[in-house]
Amino acid sequence: MADWHHRFLALAAHIAGWSKDRSTQVGAVVIGPKKEIRAVGYNGFPRGVDDNVESRHQRPAKYAYTEHAERNAIYNASYTGTSLDGCTLYVTHFPCSDCARAIIQAGIAEVCVDQDKLTPDFLERWQQDIHISTEMFGESGVKVLLINDSGGVKPLEEMEK
Repeated sequence: MADWHHRFLALAAHIAGWSKDRSTQVGAVVIGPKKEIRAVGYNGFPRGVDDNVESRHQRPAKYAYTEHAERNAIYNASYTGTSLDGCTLYVTHFPCSDCARAIIQAGIAEVCVDQDKLTPDFLERWQQDIHISTEMFGESGVKVLLINDSGGVKPLEEMEK
């Protein structure tokens, strides 16, 4: 199973490269129970919104224009009428609380995160949201796995100890 985890996380990392975000490119891929790709997403502006306006890429304005990769994958599935119930989401960065709510509501059963992206800088900016996301995932029964480049796969609970 670990090989599949790494393959799908590598696919999410590839998809992240499609993002025009100047600081952090995030990618997500939703996989069905038979290892089929159901949806993909990356952080970026909504369809039809001009992402060539430089001021829209600067904090804090960029937060108002940018959709996160996880929600984009969920929206893309909705756009095509694809169910995500019972699926696994692979994402390059830990989901924020807004994305966690969407993941739970979409019926996604498992979230696999690139552990190597949990850098001190990322954690400094997102620690409070990660705590809320973790709490919601635990209460709703969404399993979270951390995947690292050295081949490790472990449940989130093991990292918190």
